Amino acid sequence: MGTATFKGGIHPPDKKELAANSPIIDAKAPKIVVIPLSQHIGAPCNAVVSIGQEVKKGEVVGEASAFVSSPVHASVSGKVVAIGEFPNAMGRMINSIVIENDNKEEWAVLRDNPDYMSLSADELKDKVKAAGIVGMGGAAFPTVVKLSPPKEKTIDAILLNGAECEPYLTADYRLMLEKPREIIEGLKITMRIRGVQKGYIGIEDNKPEAIAKMKEAAAGESDISIITCEVKYPQGAEKMLIKAALGREVPPRALPMDVGVVVQNVGTALAIYEAARFGKPLIERVVTVTGEGIKQPKNLMARIGSKVGDLIEECGGLKNGVAKVISGGPMMGFALSSLDVAVTKGTSGILVIPDEIVTHTEEFGPCIRCGRCIDICPMGLMPSMLSVLSEKGFYEDAKEYNLFDCFECGSCAYVCPSKRPIVQLVRLAKSMVKP
Repeated sequence: MGTATFKGGIHPPDKKELAANSPIIDAKAPKIVVIPLSQHIGAPCNAVVSIGQEVKKGEVVGEASAFVSSPVHASVSGKVVAIGEFPNAMGRMINSIVIENDNKEEWAVLRDNPDYMSLSADELKDKVKAAGIVGMGGAAFPTVVKLSPPKEKTIDAILLNGAECEPYLTADYRLMLEKPREIIEGLKITMRIRGVQKGYIGIEDNKPEAIAKMKEAAAGESDISIITCEVKYPQGAEKMLIKAALGREVPPRALPMDVGVVVQNVGTALAIYEAARFGKPLIERVVTVTGEGIKQPKNLMARIGSKVGDLIEECGGLKNGVAKVISGGPMMGFALSSLDVAVTKGTSGILVIPDEIVTHTEEFGPCIRCGRCIDICPMGLMPSMLSVLSEKGFYEDAKEYNLFDCFECGSCAYVCPSKRPIVQLVRLAKSMVKP
């Protein structure tokens, strides 16, 4: 039986060997954390603390302000020393809460529940909401919203994303090796919340140890299946993973719920388990610090609000000749202009690239109509036309080529022989017109 896959996509060198064998270790407790009040898609939180206030670890410091919003919590105990705007990984100024760590590690009162599977679906969903859980694969969509589809949408499958198809990143891989049973429990909780009978976990076949661990953890769970997927980028994109693992096609401009599926990252599943079992809010996550430009690649359990520069120092610092530091993976991540930005709930990795392997594209060529970008586009779009129209300022015309179906995976730019910044041109067009 072949591995599950989808049409299109690319296969860049994955470079996962740099950090794959580094077990997850706790990062040093930061002296200061900067906790952005907007770490997710949706409305920013409202601050519920004031300067000078003492807070405990796990205490709510920002409350959700709308349905599509998610609370944020203190990741250290200590004193609130500032509330103001600080830059995030994309350079945007975000209202944030700064807490000085008192190193007492005092926790707020958590609602532990060893018999969590006896709770009702609504009670479990409330725990997910209170914990401030968002999608941890990078998109950071509030999880409770995903688990609350309109009544007319029938969900019959929960699919966990263990593909981790971005090169270099190994955070999800290490979680599957080290926390397989907890991930399975998170999947079961999610299935209970939605009343779903079938759960799936999709994992690329370049992770045989993770596949074995997850199969072992799921042994005896007849309603959970492990799906081995072909190694191909962007296998971890929701629509691609649904097509590969379940054979269902999500139509253009539709959502996974439209074909009866909710997709969650394996890290999100772990957070759901910890919220249901221990009442633990999402205050830390695994961050892969890797790349040819870092001295000691590692997988760190980092507090939300830690500075990127501190994590890099904990990994031995930068090598000489570093050209770029990226938040996330090389395909969909964002180049950082400062190492003082904070780790957020969606930060899956910090990638350090030396100058010798960076492709500089200050001067890109014209589209030569080779069609490579069209052949590999997983959404069946015409990236060449989108980039040409955007370059010429014909943004409205780009909508006729399904501009908003592009989820900016970057496969087109990777294969373009003219080194055109296709994704950046698509983002420009999107910013200039409405869907």
